[in-house]
Formats: sequence, C-alpha cells, structure tokens
Amino acid sequence: MIDKRAKTVSQNRDNKSDHYDCIYRQFHWHVPEFFNVAEVCSRRWATRENAINNVAVSAYFTEKKSDSYSYKQLQSQANRLSNLLTKRGVKRGDRVAIVLPQRFETAVAYIAVLQMGAVAMPLSMLFGPDALEFRLVDAAAVVAICDAEALANVQAVRASCPLLRDCLVVDDGPNAELAKALETQSDQFNLVDTRADDAAVLIYTSGTTGPPKGALIPHRALIGNLTGFVASQNWFGFDGKSNTSTQAVFWSPADWAWTGGLMDALLPTLYFGRPIVAYRGRFSPDVALQLMRDCGVTHSFIFPTALKAMMKAFPGSAKATVRQQFKLKLQAIMSAGEAVGDAVFGYCERQLGVRPNEMFGQTEINYVVGNCNKHWPSKPGSMGKGFPGHNVKVIDDAGQECAVNVPGDVAVNRFDIHGQPDPVFFLGYWNNEGATIAKYTGDWCRTGDIATRDNEGYLWYQGRSDDMFKAAGYRIGPGEVENCLVKHPAVANAAVVPKPDAARGAVVKAYVVLAPDYVAGRARSAKPTCQYDEDLIAELQTHVRGKLAPYEYPKEIEFVDALPMTTTGKVQRRVLRLQEEERARRRV
Repeated sequence: MIDKRAKTVSQNRDNKSDHYDCIYRQFHWHVPEFFNVAEVCSRRWATRENAINNVAVSAYFTEKKSDSYSYKQLQSQANRLSNLLTKRGVKRGDRVAIVLPQRFETAVAYIAVLQMGAVAMPLSMLFGPDALEFRLVDAAAVVAICDAEALANVQAVRASCPLLRDCLVVDDGPNAELAKALETQSDQFNLVDTRADDAAVLIYTSGTTGPPKGALIPHRALIGNLTGFVASQNWFGFDGKSNTSTQAVFWSPADWAWTGGLMDALLPTLYFGRPIVAYRGRFSPDVALQLMRDCGVTHSFIFPTALKAMMKAFPGSAKATVRQQFKLKLQAIMSAGEAVGDAVFGYCERQLGVRPNEMFGQTEINYVVGNCNKHWPSKPGSMGKGFPGHNVKVIDDAGQECAVNVPGDVAVNRFDIHGQPDPVFFLGYWNNEGATIAKYTGDWCRTGDIATRDNEGYLWYQGRSDDMFKAAGYRIGPGEVENCLVKHPAVANAAVVPKPDAARGAVVKAYVVLAPDYVAGRARSAKPTCQYDEDLIAELQTHVRGKLAPYEYPKEIEFVDALPMTTTGKVQRRVLRLQEEERARRRV
C-alpha cells in the first residue's frame, strides 16, 4: 500500500507545486489482519536472490573503516537468537529487554524478539541502575540482552528483578559467550504469525513530565509511521535501488533504544531494504560530518540540539559550504524532539544543502505531523502539517478545534478523514489504565504539546503544556526565546524557564551554554570573567529585545556548562524550573 501510492505520487511529481492536499485526501490505510515487523523488515529481504550482497547494517568505527552485514546475515543471526531465546524459556508476549548501542547485534536482537511474537523492550545505555530497575521490574522482563558496557548496571539490579531469569551478553572479546552459543543454534526459525494489533514493543516515555510510563506499541504502528518517514525523508525508498550510486543510505545519531532511533530510523530503513549506518561512539559535529562523508549518507534524522552544535562548530566559510568541505550527499534531513527554529533551518539550507523537514510525534503516536520539501513547501520554524493518514487538530480543553492562531493542544483522532482506524496508535500504557484514559478526549489523543495553526494549516510549536508560563501577565513560549538566543554567535544552546517573582509572578530566565569559540576567546582575554559575563548578559538581552516582544527577553541569564537532557536529546526544562522554585523557597 505505502509503496504503490508513494510511487504513483513520485512519478507524477512537479517540484514547483504543492501536492499536499491531493496526497492527503487520496491516501487510505490498508492494514492486514496478520502483520509482523520482523517479517517485513528482514525476512522478506533475506529470501531474495541478492540478499547476501544487500547491506542491512554498516557498522562505522573509524574514518573510512566499517563492517557491513547483509540482510541474509541479519536474518540468519536473528533465527539463531530466536532459537536460543526459545530454549531459555521466552514465550510469545514475554518482555525481552535490549540494552545495546547502535550495532549489528542490536538489529539482530529486535528482529529475533519480534519474529517470536515476544515484546522488545528498548533500554538506553545511558540508564543507571535505578532507571534500569524501575523499567525491568515494571515490565516484568524475563531476559535482558546487553553488551559488556551495560552488564555491570544490569547485574547490579538483578536481585531486585525476580522475574529476570537470564542475561545474554554481547561481547567483542575472546570470551564472546553469546556468539559461541548462537553458533550451536539452527539458522532456521518459523515466524510466529502475529496479528497487526499484537504488542511488539514496550518503550518507556522520556519522563519529561513525571515518572516514565511504558507505552505498548503494536506491530501495525510501523505501518502508521511509514507515511511520515517517507515524506520527511523526501520520499525515501524510491531512489532507484538498482542503481547503487543513488541508493539511499540512512544514519542518525538517535539512540536505537528510543522511539526516534527505533521507529524513525532503524525499522523504517530496514522496511525499505536499505542500509543503515550504526555508530556506537558519542556524538560530535566533526565525527558526524566525517561519518556522513565516508558512508555516503543520503538521509538522516538529526535532532535540533545536534544541529545547533554543528552550526556552531562548522559555520562554513566564504570559500566553501560545509556540504562542499565534507563532500556530503545528503538528500534529506528530518529533525524532531525540539523546535528547529529558523536559525537552524537556515544553516541546514545554506551549509548542508538541504531544507530540513521538521517532524512531530510522540512515543504513543509517532510521526503524525511534519514537512516534506519534495512535495509541499516547509515554513522555517513550523512543525508542518498532519502527515497523510493522520487526522490532526489543535483543540481546546473541551475537545473543540481552536481558531486560527489560537494556542491549543495538538491532538490526533483515532480515525482518519475517511473514518478508518489510524494504525499509528499505541495500545495503552503498561499497567496504567488511568493514564491511558486520561490521554484521550473522546476519540482525540492529546499530546500535551501546545501549538497554533495558521490559515494554511501549518502548525507552530509553542512548547509542552507544562513548559508554557506567564510572566507579568504575558504568556511565554520558551522555544521562541531559545531560538532567538542561539542566533547569537556566543550561544551554543539555551533553555528558558520561569523564575518565581513576588511582584510579577514570574520573570523570564535563560540558562545559556556558551559556544566553544566564544569560550576560547574569553580565555585569551585579559578582562575579568565577571565583567565579561555582565557585558554578555546585557548584549544577549538587547539581542532578544530587538527581535521579540519586550516582555519576552530574559530578565536573568545564567551561564552553565551543559543543560539537563533526557536520553532522547530533549532539554529537561522541568529540572531547571524545579531548581528555580527550590531557590525561591530558600530565599523566602
């Protein structure tokens, strides 16, 4: 369904026209009764004649060095792991924790678990013992698959996880016990015939607004993701696959243990039988650009925080753009997690050679709003429009659609514009029926994110509902102020929160991370640091006051080395807001 319709649109394309209305109205979902993510992402490609030559995962290590694994190898290893897990007592519906970085074995683990009818439970390598224990106990996980780096944290909590029977360790060294165990298993496995509504993934929310909740994702949700993936990647999958010089190659720094890495990168890339690059190292702007150059990356998902870092580290020059310097082949960049803003948008367009497609979604209902510069024009700073197949509105507290330019909650209806069920929806929160019920107003699933709609149907992100605040009677959306701050050459990143104030209720406060070049210049200066900071604060305040409304400029600025971030790359404004509230209590 997705392939046939997308191909028709691609063949009839006129790059100078806006085809959104036509594509949106004509799109229909077709969800089969039986559907398995592992079958469409690996097994079907592994049975083709060229499966041994068709690269599934390219593991990047150092400059111009990588190991490539074919779809045939992916399926063969997944079959062996499925057989091993079966012998270890894993049954259909059991939760299997996967605590692995971007690597070939991670893809193997997902395919193995999903084709068994078990439930994959992604866990970040950044989680400490407490975070792991909460999720392992809450989900009643029976097996954990991890590497040597994560083993200590998993072992530290095993005594507190009575249902966790086994821990399989992926090790690159001579004592690679899992690899040896897999060699003894058959490379044949009979796929479990799952229904489209069966649970596939249990993935925990990032916890930006409270304790994390486990969102249970069905197999059909991958189908619901595909329209957004194809559109935001400028029609990914229709790239002349037979011609290797134009074949799509995907990479994202997003962790495969969260929705952005799993559902926006790994699984949809495998669905289209294309190669995805796996890189285990820490993100840095220079490594990212070198990797994209060496691996010939054509499509990517890069979150705004990373793009801001690239913008500050590699601004380009009069002689050559960043695209020219690194010989980039980028055809599309999707960005999500935070508002992109026009500063980052302009950098991508001028220096990386592509207009970014901003996207919006959540773990519970992913890939529902966004842009596709190939078929409808994006507006710098806009979230975009509802992707084909998703009925998206901005609604008020009563569930009624808000008027143009009136802020409201972004919500998605259970049914598309043709009255058919939207497959993107999660099944509910794990063991938390109350939270599931509270997520809905009738058939509308609320995101908790505030936006406005303009007269052309584009949505404009205002912030999380709990991130919005009033200062001196004015409603403040932190994203707009943060976007303005990062346009200043001294600022690498910023977070805006309310600071309690007895007279005005709250004032605008900004936490600012300075750009590396600015810090280096300050170190060479003979001027005292305190005076340097006072001058810069005044300069930044004037900068914002001259571009936004007078009430939006930060009355107070605090310089920090880093902002608190979730494992998914989002700024935790809640942490800073609570910090300001605690400081206010101490002052009183």
